[in-house]
Order: sequence, then C-alpha cells, then structure tokens
Amino acid sequence: MTHPADSDLLPRLLAGEQGAFRELIGAYQSTMRAVAYAIVGQRYADEVVQDAWLAVVRNLNGFQQRSSLKTWLLTIVANAARSRLKQNRREVLLDDLPAPHGTVDDARFAEDGHWAARVPAWHEDSPEALLTEDELRECLEKTLLSLSEMQRGVLLLRERQGLELEEICNLLEISLSNVRVLLHRGRLKLFATLEHFEETGQC
Repeated sequence: MTHPADSDLLPRLLAGEQGAFRELIGAYQSTMRAVAYAIVGQRYADEVVQDAWLAVVRNLNGFQQRSSLKTWLLTIVANAARSRLKQNRREVLLDDLPAPHGTVDDARFAEDGHWAARVPAWHEDSPEALLTEDELRECLEKTLLSLSEMQRGVLLLRERQGLELEEICNLLEISLSNVRVLLHRGRLKLFATLEHFEETGQC
C-alpha cells in the first residue's frame, strides 16, 4: 500500500478526522506488526501494536516532525515491544550467528543483498496452474513459520514492507552484519523451498 504524504495526512490527524486515522492504520498496521513480531514474537505482537496505537493517539499533538510520520510510528511500536519484552523477562535470541566480520556468499544474491536474478513469476491462469500457485504460496508460508521469530521478522520487514537495512537495524537494535545474516538465511530457506517445489511439485 502506498503511504500517504505526511504533509497531507498530519493536519487531518491533528484535526481529529476519523478518516485520516483509518488511512494511517491501513498504511502502517502491517509494518508495525512486523516490527513487533520481530521483537516479541507472535504471541504478543498484536497486543504491542494495540498499545502502540494508543500511544500514537495520546502523543500525536506532541509530534514535532523531526522525523517522518512512518519513522515516528515504527519507533513507538519498537519501544512498546521492548517494554513488553522487559516486562515478560523474555529473551530473544539471534540464532547461532557468525562473528560480525563473517561473510555470507551465495551466487543467488548480489553484493547489495538483492536477488542476483529475479525469481520467476507465476502468471498462468489455468485452474491447474492457479491451484499450483496456491499450493506454492501455502508452502512458502509454512517455511516462513518455521523460521525463528527474529529471522522471520527481518525477512518480512525487508521483503514485504520494503524497509532499508539501516532502518531494520535501528528498530530492532541489532548490528548491520546480524541483519544481513538473518536476512540471508531466511532467503536461502525460502529459495530452497521454491527449488524443491519446482522440482517435485511438493512442499
């Protein structure tokens, strides 16, 4: 979804326009949930996002526009998630990551971390092809659920929400090297699932 311009949306929000709040939620809800998910996991993500929206409503008049509305919202949800994590005395682990100087090397990815070659699109429209596409989508979702919470969160923030790596680092408070490793491992698992499905037709 295209994010509305702050200059258009903010005055309407400050005026208390309900339609503006609906637009705000529609534009940022999924990204905020992905941030919360990466920090506290599935069990508490929705509660954290609800708490974050309450904080947004309470503090909107104090928003000083030193950052974008998006950055402000994501910072609020990240802080809410960390507060919840501390409250639950729960530790989020980063998998068995290599040292920061370690490198990840795979021909599927370019140096900037993007796919070196775009994954083939599925554009068939026959009933059989559509069924296969649905099966593949379900298979990929199962693979996502098999990832660790932090790994899945980083992957979703990058691939589905389009956040830059530096944004993810700041929100999750982890190093760039850790973000790259988590992202790389998640992509490899999804790609392995895709390759297996194309070869066998099964998940």
